Formats: sequence, C-alpha cells, structure tokens
Amino acid sequence: MFTPMIISGLTVDPVTNNPIVILKEKDGERTLPIWIGLLEATAIASELEGIRFSRPMTHDLLKSIMEMIDIRVNKIEVCELKNNTYYALIYIAHGEKEISIDARPSDALALSLRVDAPIFVAEAVITQSAQIDLQLEPEDTSEQGKKWQEILEKLNPEDFGKYKM
Repeated sequence: MFTPMIISGLTVDPVTNNPIVILKEKDGERTLPIWIGLLEATAIASELEGIRFSRPMTHDLLKSIMEMIDIRVNKIEVCELKNNTYYALIYIAHGEKEISIDARPSDALALSLRVDAPIFVAEAVITQSAQIDLQLEPEDTSEQGKKWQEILEKLNPEDFGKYKM
C-alpha cells in the first residue's frame, strides 16, 4: 500500500549539516525525512521558491526533453528502504506504454515538482523509517557525546527551520 505525500520543506541536519527533504502525508500528520545531497537540495529548493536560473538545471532539462518527445510522469514512488538508503521509482508514460525507472528519491522529487507529479511512499518505508533501535549504544560515550545524544533524542521534525537558498 502506498500513501500520498507532498514535499513539506527542506531543512538541515544539525549534526552533519546535510540537507533533509521532509515529506508529509497529504491527508495526515506523518512525516518522512530523507537525507539528500546539496545539489539535489538546491534543485528542490529553487523549484519550491520559484527561483529561475538563466540556464536550465538538470531536472529542468529532463522536463524539456520529456515534453519534446511527449513523455509524461504519472507518479513518483519512494518504494524501499534498505541499509539506510531510500529507493524510488519514476513512472513515465509514452502513448499507452508505462514504464518505471529506478531513481534516487531526491532526483525523483525534484522532477515531480517540475512536472506536478504525485508522490507516493510505501507504508513499509514509513514504518521502517520510524523504527529506531533504542538499544544501540552510542559510539561517543564522552560527556559531550552524551549531551548530543540527549539533544538528538528530543528533536522533532518541527524543530527544524526551512532550508533557505
């Protein structure tokens, strides 16, 4: 089963300074954070903020090519979570033929914004991402490490601000 979601915003991981895209359930309150690269965050943020560049970015180029050869994106699915890596599929159609293409979630999401394609996330992915093994021992057992562990355990997605470009 798949849940419809939207891109709620971007934030930055306070520990690693890596960008995180936050997906939010379309008709609910659940969220899904996905850590992404800086270039992909730029592609998503620029589209969210309506920023236009003088030259097309990769996702804009892909959109233009797809429009020229009459290919449409039907949907995006974040379909799997293995070894802390998210997997996505882009479903495209040309005429009556539909195929799925393996993609990084960040690229699939950046494209979905440009073509207004719906985003779906597998229930198994939402469930897996919410499971945290509290039995794991922290690697850093120093006083500073304990302090950071305490801070991180208290964090909620709402604690992050939007990622601004």
